[in-house]
Amino acid sequence: MWLFALFLIVPLIEIALFITVGGWLTLWPTLGLVLLTGIVGTALMRWQGLKVLAELRGDMGQLKNPLSPLAHGALIVLAGLLLLTPGFFTDTIGFLLMVPKVREMVIAFVGSRVQIQTFGGPPPQSRREGPTVIDGEFFEVDENPTPKGPSGWTRH
Repeated sequence: MWLFALFLIVPLIEIALFITVGGWLTLWPTLGLVLLTGIVGTALMRWQGLKVLAELRGDMGQLKNPLSPLAHGALIVLAGLLLLTPGFFTDTIGFLLMVPKVREMVIAFVGSRVQIQTFGGPPPQSRREGPTVIDGEFFEVDENPTPKGPSGWTRH
């Protein structure tokens, strides 16, 4: 239901803003402003996206958790889509999402409402106290083995 309300309310807000801004600036400056925000938004998305991609590569190279750069990258893509969408309301939200501090607040807000499960890494520690017992089999290896002849892989 929230998604339906969003698809209904956002276009109505955009139409109202187009009428209001068009009344102030007239038609051609309003269209020029919409085109300018699309161009600036594309440039910002590219610049910030490359910055986050470099951070992601660095985190992956150091075997760090890449969740933060991935979340920032997803929000930059969303901001770019909003900036490419014609309208003043979506442009305002898109420009806000281009600010790293705003993205961090959005990530913190969403992170407080979402449970994230990870896999891999070290196993959880056992709560049992006492000595650790490892069961296994072994065989002794001769430290100075004697050669047993050609291996069959080479012919002399």
